[in-house]
Amino acid sequence: MVYNISEAHSLVSQWMAEIRSVEIQADRMRFRRNMERVGEVIAYEISKTLPFGTRQITTPLGSLDMTVFDEGNHPVVGTILRAGLPLHQGLLNYFDKADCAFVAAYRKHHKDGSFEIEQHYVTCPELSNRVLILADPMLATGASLIQAIEELLLYGTPSKIIIVCAIASTIGLESVARRFPEADIWTAAIDDEITAKGYIVPGLGDAGDLAFGEKKQS
Repeated sequence: MVYNISEAHSLVSQWMAEIRSVEIQADRMRFRRNMERVGEVIAYEISKTLPFGTRQITTPLGSLDMTVFDEGNHPVVGTILRAGLPLHQGLLNYFDKADCAFVAAYRKHHKDGSFEIEQHYVTCPELSNRVLILADPMLATGASLIQAIEELLLYGTPSKIIIVCAIASTIGLESVARRFPEADIWTAAIDDEITAKGYIVPGLGDAGDLAFGEKKQS
């Protein structure tokens, strides 16, 4: 299931306009914070779909039963380094008791314009019967995300897989849905076009570089 939170007008539309704008992107801290805000809003929406229970709460003047998050169901919140860190932080701001998973992956480009996904590092807690929320700001071809999920599944079978991104391409959404039809995908925008080199158009550029500076890749 795909959830596009920009279908209804909200502050997310303003933040996404700033995230995409070449004029505002020069403010690196603002870019990171806007990406974090998107993660926070999506975390709030996701929380409505997760299990809650009832617990008796004692106040200074009495006690009452209240609806609270099921303590046994705190999710595992993961991301693909490095671009996913601001979005991941936004999710963690709300799922503050979550365990975390990290995948280090990047596109290794060749002179002919093609690329392959290099993945060198994964750290993850036990995933069996837990909700896995994976943040990746740009869902372009879907190749790196699919490879990351396949690697994470070696740590157990989650009760649910949730993917969070700022911008998704229609091609990427279709690719992920074919490989993981049971997964829910939450995004703040969907763009139809993707270049031959696998970049989303109009997209926003390189999310990792905009958040943390340009990289030199050998």
